[in-house]
Amino acid sequence: MMKEHILGYDVDTFSVDECAEELFDRLRGEGRSSWLACFNPHSYALSLKDEPFSRALKAADWLVPDGTGVVLASRQLGGTIRGRVTGSDVFAGLNKRLNAVGNMSVFFLGATDESLGLIRQRMAHEYPDIAIAGTFSPPFKEEFSEADNRVMIETINKARPDVLWVGMSAPKQEKWISLNRDRLDVKLIAAVGAVFDFYAGTIKRETDSWIVNHGLEWLLRLVQEPQRLWRRTLVSGPVFFWNVFRERFRKRFFVFL
Repeated sequence: MMKEHILGYDVDTFSVDECAEELFDRLRGEGRSSWLACFNPHSYALSLKDEPFSRALKAADWLVPDGTGVVLASRQLGGTIRGRVTGSDVFAGLNKRLNAVGNMSVFFLGATDESLGLIRQRMAHEYPDIAIAGTFSPPFKEEFSEADNRVMIETINKARPDVLWVGMSAPKQEKWISLNRDRLDVKLIAAVGAVFDFYAGTIKRETDSWIVNHGLEWLLRLVQEPQRLWRRTLVSGPVFFWNVFRERFRKRFFVFL
C-alpha cells in the first residue's frame, strides 16, 4: 500500500477495509513481528520533544491516519488521504476477519483487570470464534523495569497469540513495542491506546455518523475527559497545524524558485 510523507512521517493512505485486509494478509505470511501505530496531531506534538517516541513511530510497519487533523493536513499538503483509520477501525476490521476464519487467538496487554474482564465478556459475545489467549494488566507507572518487561514478554510468548493488542496510551505503548518487538513471539502487534476503554465501555465513544463524519468526535471526548485531553486538543493541535502551515508554505515557496 502507498504511504504519504507528512511532517517527517510516512503515513499509510489506505482505507479502513484495505488496512484490515493488509493486516490479515500479513498474519498469514512469514517473517518477523509486524506492528501498527496510530498517527495524530497529539502524537506528532509529543514526538517533537521525545526522540525515542519519534523513532518508534518511524519504525512502525503501518502508521495509520488516526485523527481528522491528519486528513486535513493531507489535503493542505496535496496528499491523497481522504478518511481516518482509527484504532477502533483497525480493531473491528481485523477482529471481524479473524472471527470469520476461526482458529485464531488474540492477547490484550494494558488497562485494568476490571476493563480486561469486560473486554473478555464482550469479545465472547461479538467474536465467539476468536480465542482469548490471555490478558495482562501491566504496572501503572511511567517506565517499566527490566523485571516488568520480562514478566510481560514471558506471559505473552507462553500464550502464543496471533495478534497482540496493546492499550497503554501514547507514547508508552509505541516505545514499548519498538523496544521489545524482537523478543515477542507474535506475528502482529497493534498499539490502539484508548480502544481498550472504548470497547470495555468505561469511556463512551461517539458513533453518531453526523458527528464522526464532520470530525467533531474530538470535541465530545474533550467534554467527557477535559482534565486528560485539554492539552491534546488546545496545545498539540495548534502545534501540529502550525507545522503543516509552514510545510505548505515551504512547498509553495520552492515551486517558484
